Amino acid sequence: MAIMVNQVGYEADAASKKAVASQPGGYVLKNAAGEAIWQGQAGDAVQDPLCGETLYPLDFGSVQTAGKYYLENGAGECSDTFEIGKDVLAGVHNAMVKALYFQRCGCALEEKYAGPYTHAACHMADCQVYGEPEHSFEARGGWHDAGDYGRYITPAAVTIGHLLYAYWLNTMAFREPLNIPESGNGVPDVLNECRYELEWMLKMQREDGGVYHKLTAWRHADFIMPEEDQDLFYAYPVSSLAVADFCACMALAARVYRGSSASGREEKEFSLQLEAAARRAWKWLMEHPEPLLFTNPEGSNTGDYRDTTDADERLWAAAEMMCLAAWLREDTREYEDELRRILDTGLEVTDFGWTDVAGFAAMAVLTDASVKKTVGEDILQRFRKAVLAEADRLAELGEQNAFGMAMGAGDFCWGSNMVVTNRGILLALACRIAQAQSGETDSRIARYEEVIQAQIDYLLGKNITGYSFVTGFGDHAYRHPHLRTTAADGIDDPMAGWVAGGPNGKPGDELAIRMIPKGTPPMKCYLDREECYSLNEMTIYWNSSAVFVTAYLRCRAWEEGRV
Repeated sequence: MAIMVNQVGYEADAASKKAVASQPGGYVLKNAAGEAIWQGQAGDAVQDPLCGETLYPLDFGSVQTAGKYYLENGAGECSDTFEIGKDVLAGVHNAMVKALYFQRCGCALEEKYAGPYTHAACHMADCQVYGEPEHSFEARGGWHDAGDYGRYITPAAVTIGHLLYAYWLNTMAFREPLNIPESGNGVPDVLNECRYELEWMLKMQREDGGVYHKLTAWRHADFIMPEEDQDLFYAYPVSSLAVADFCACMALAARVYRGSSASGREEKEFSLQLEAAARRAWKWLMEHPEPLLFTNPEGSNTGDYRDTTDADERLWAAAEMMCLAAWLREDTREYEDELRRILDTGLEVTDFGWTDVAGFAAMAVLTDASVKKTVGEDILQRFRKAVLAEADRLAELGEQNAFGMAMGAGDFCWGSNMVVTNRGILLALACRIAQAQSGETDSRIARYEEVIQAQIDYLLGKNITGYSFVTGFGDHAYRHPHLRTTAADGIDDPMAGWVAGGPNGKPGDELAIRMIPKGTPPMKCYLDREECYSLNEMTIYWNSSAVFVTAYLRCRAWEEGRV
């Protein structure tokens, strides 16, 4: 038996508040005192393809009184508790941003900011350029990418892209201080945290504009604290993937840091540094038009973030450089020509992951007012049509399962929770397009937003596993991320705010393969075990994707007067 709810909560004024149950019949919503507040019947049975069960929807949208609640059926079985209130996502949203602070490399984490999760400064030695033992340089800083201690340019750029667009488009969601060392300096803490990563990324660029693909040891460290990892770190060879993502990221950041209402002299100077780095990277891309991809040298086992094409990375770079040029009132034709050339290959433009970043090009072009005045209408329309068509497909997916999610059975892959949240990003972009188009109906936007909410409900516990996939949030939040610091620090509970990779229909680690029977429905393919890196690792870019979606939902509630 299961009654699955968003374990964090529901906006009081939301028209619908949805749960899913595994039994038909009557249900009662009770407050913390055990008093019945609402009674209702479960909806019609749904044969759910994601978990292989017959499920029954519940909607208690009429309840608007703030408080703590749980659902109970006639047999006395209860759901996890949850809140109904105003701005219920604020805590989890801020924790998912703050979690990035705990991944800082090259500095000590102090108790004032880290609570019990302190450690000494780590990875302070100079790194060596792979294949050039005579060449070393200082590259301290940035975030550990995931459960390991490596730092990688392509996922770093995607993380920054998620966060900066989340801030740029939903600024009000980033008002609260996060208690990091820079808090109180007059700059939103999301920009303070991003700057810590951006300053490291700048160190990874060569004078000729090329960018090293990653900075890692030869092999992953054991499960030790970061300051205990004394292995030599290498800057691995330049790739066009890294250069293009770096170029896009720097061009975007140059706009945001100079254009933010909080920008002062220091931020403007930093913006100029970012702009110069973006221009050097663009020059390198134009001088190296052929793909220069990446695979690990034989014997190295750290993440390689390999890809089969750099077309989407070059598309994103062209889009961001075009937006920057338009914003600076410069000639945009060089960037538009490159953008058009790549679009003419038929490249899809709706994804926001590290493998396929083309969705960021759509985000750039369709949300920047300056570039809309200069770019050809045919390009704008191609992006609009692609985004809306994908949004419609995702909304249709949401009508085919009991959870209302934009997921098919085959979408539960390694890091499926980023698929969940990236689709929320796409749908949020589609809402902006629909709002701007004359003749669009509120029903289309409402349809998209219902699926966005379903994606977050799933992440926070309304799923067949019964877990909230964000540490520290929910009665049954997962507790054992595949993360070296939490494994080695001797503290029972992990720091709050980490998004798990999530269910994986094709698990890739030894324990998951052994413990999950073949043929298990994909949403059930999950274990809260530290060893299960193909299910339970965390990454900076799974967090940042979720941050974008929670930022959007928070701001929409404010815009509609619900907060």
